[in-house]
Amino acid sequence: MLRFRLSRRRLTATVLAVGVAAGIFATGALGTGFFAAALALDPVFSEDGLAIRGYDPVAYFTDGKPVEGKAEFTHSYQGTEWRFASAANRDAFAAEPARYAPQYGGYCAWAVSEGYTAPIDPDAWRIEDSKLYLNYSQSVQRQWAEDIPGNISKADANWPEIKGGN
Repeated sequence: MLRFRLSRRRLTATVLAVGVAAGIFATGALGTGFFAAALALDPVFSEDGLAIRGYDPVAYFTDGKPVEGKAEFTHSYQGTEWRFASAANRDAFAAEPARYAPQYGGYCAWAVSEGYTAPIDPDAWRIEDSKLYLNYSQSVQRQWAEDIPGNISKADANWPEIKGGN
């Protein structure tokens, strides 16, 4: 039979170390670092590391049409690079990304309303209630437009589960 002898000093140090580690974990001090930041990111539709195929999300609002972004005007948001047609558009997005970022991470709004994600065509878009919605194609856009409030409601209900699974 083995017998362990712990000095009072060693026992106190061990208990203190375990208590400090448990306290750090319980208070979330570790959780506010890298892992929490990674968990907080919503999924974003991107190809080749570019959100929404490199199109400028602000231009949909300011120009009323899709405009390709330029490599010299970029901003990182939700772990993805976004491109912009101008420095002014980049700065507007950086100041208020929730105002300009497309709904559902830039995935097809129709697909999200049906419970899954799909890529988008930057030309299949609509601004509804000051929010940008993108779709897979023009034909899917027309289908989505047949019941915009209903499809938005279904997509809003599906999105938390979809983004949690990505």
